[in-house]
Amino acid sequence: MTNEQVMWQPPEQNLTTTSIAQFCERLKSSVAQTFTSYNELYSWSVAEPQKFWSEFWEFAEIIGSKGNRVFKKQEQFSDCRWFPDASLNFAENLLRTSSEDEAIVFWGEDKIRKRLSYAELQKEVAKMSRCLKDLGVNKGDRVAAYLPNLPETIICMLATTSLGALWSSCSPDFGVSGVVDRFGQIEPVILLTADGYWHKGRSLDTLEKAKEIRAKIPSIQHTIVVPYVNASPTHNISGNVHLYNEIKEKFSDKPIDFEQFPFNHPLYIMFSSGTTGKPKCIVHGAGGTLIEHLKELKLHTNVCRDDRFFYQTTCGWMMWNWLVSGLACGATLMLYDGAPFHNDGKILLDFAEQEKFTVFGTNAKYISALENQGLTPSQSHDLSSLRAILSTGSPLIPENYDYVYKSIKEEVLLSSISGGTDIIGCFVLGCPTLPVYRGEIQCRSLGYDVQIYNEKGEPVTNEMGELVCTAPFPSQPVMFWNDPDGSKMHKAYFSHFDNVWRHGDWAMLTERGTLIISGRSDTVLNPGGVRIGTAEIYRQVETISEIEEAIVVGQKWEDDVRVILFVKLQSGSLLTDDLCKAISAKIRKEASPFHVPKKILAVKDIPRTRSGKISEVAVRKTINGEEVTNTEALANPESLQEYRDIAKTIS
Repeated sequence: MTNEQVMWQPPEQNLTTTSIAQFCERLKSSVAQTFTSYNELYSWSVAEPQKFWSEFWEFAEIIGSKGNRVFKKQEQFSDCRWFPDASLNFAENLLRTSSEDEAIVFWGEDKIRKRLSYAELQKEVAKMSRCLKDLGVNKGDRVAAYLPNLPETIICMLATTSLGALWSSCSPDFGVSGVVDRFGQIEPVILLTADGYWHKGRSLDTLEKAKEIRAKIPSIQHTIVVPYVNASPTHNISGNVHLYNEIKEKFSDKPIDFEQFPFNHPLYIMFSSGTTGKPKCIVHGAGGTLIEHLKELKLHTNVCRDDRFFYQTTCGWMMWNWLVSGLACGATLMLYDGAPFHNDGKILLDFAEQEKFTVFGTNAKYISALENQGLTPSQSHDLSSLRAILSTGSPLIPENYDYVYKSIKEEVLLSSISGGTDIIGCFVLGCPTLPVYRGEIQCRSLGYDVQIYNEKGEPVTNEMGELVCTAPFPSQPVMFWNDPDGSKMHKAYFSHFDNVWRHGDWAMLTERGTLIISGRSDTVLNPGGVRIGTAEIYRQVETISEIEEAIVVGQKWEDDVRVILFVKLQSGSLLTDDLCKAISAKIRKEASPFHVPKKILAVKDIPRTRSGKISEVAVRKTINGEEVTNTEALANPESLQEYRDIAKTIS
């Protein structure tokens, strides 16, 4: 099932000059370990996790006190704690650089440009930290941000976390009930909002929604409005309302005297997608988030001070939190807010060219869309500075690899990465010293004992199964909010296999240590008792020129499950009998007869979550006559009506 085609080989210098090579060199003297391959390093990191994490703390030069103990073992996986005696301040670690080097470059579509040096960033955070403290924000309080991906959003996050308060954010395209479902559970004392945001060249107001949110969450004591669309926005929000630019200027920009907090002090409250009920509030600790992000950025992505680091994300997706941690590496963050296909699909490519991106983070849908639009970035744009392309959000199919290396850049590290909000990081990702194989994720994450289990709970290789982690790791959630006995968290991760983290991905580990993810295990199809990952079908369908996008689900039918494929067609295409036969023939030939859908139906739109992932769960529930309990989790909930109508008529 694996592909032997090597798409990229690491340059010789990567074997000696990258951060992971330097880390291995350090380990020779510090723990008397020599590694001749990545797999040897990985095996050591999971066999000796305390040594690995302790050594990486020193290598990453984390600011704080490490303490004497690296790990506190408990009977239950979820109760184990890393660095139980350590203390640090998350914001201090991200603000360690004080030079005039650029910290942030921002594009708001083609409307707004901003630049901020590290020295300026430190001063802005200092002002805002004192502002929040003056408004009564204390350690443990929650600050909620209903903001676009702005420099001000990062400033406010760093100001919040500098005080030991908890940060939580949603992007402004969320509706009122979706925001209240999230923020209402955590009872924030401050609401941050912008006056609006840009999308496809149009300004969209958010102040009316912010007014409703403020009225529905009684814990909010102050609202701060960040001017974005208008320099001096007006509002009719009740209560204590402040304009960001005016209130922060009342405070000094002298350096912050950072207070140190325990390693597991709560930092971020993240939210599950919520498509099957009210979103779960996942609390991540400062130390676990910091050390894991530094490991992924430094060792797996080789992000360093010279990098110009971009990820296509909103503030409602964990990739925003991941991107922001690039400040701890001294990199320049490239922020974009707006429609990713503005300016005939070229806006992000223009940004990459003009600002000389070195790392371009995106998702599989964006890569497929570039190809479907017939764009050839290698010819239209100068991407000579680009050394790595990262992709997450959904599986990167082999044909995506072909397009990247043929039409974007031949000499580039293409890293498919996968993890999630649950761990605020990655279980599987890339490595600058490993080759890239077509359709395969390069490696498992260092220090994470990632395995693939079959239905009996046995580790397997070269066959599909459940992606699990068999040992505790630093970035596991500290807790779920409003889950005093831990029952919600146990049900989410530990109820399937005893004391083993089940992540919910359907995946395969190859003999060479690469991985293939074939979708979420809760959406795996099971016709005739044969388990099929949905990505195996998408891979075939998305190569058919008439199809723009597809979604496949299982429908209960005659004591079995039948596979239903919904296709969104390219403009001008029709779902004819001949096209249906061609789709079925390709799936039968390239996958198996079990993969062939019983029904192929055309739809106008495909439901997506706010982070851009297609929502197989919502469609599956709809065509099986079940209620989708939280449509606010979807970016386009109105699209479900078409599936409800179809469910009444298909036979």
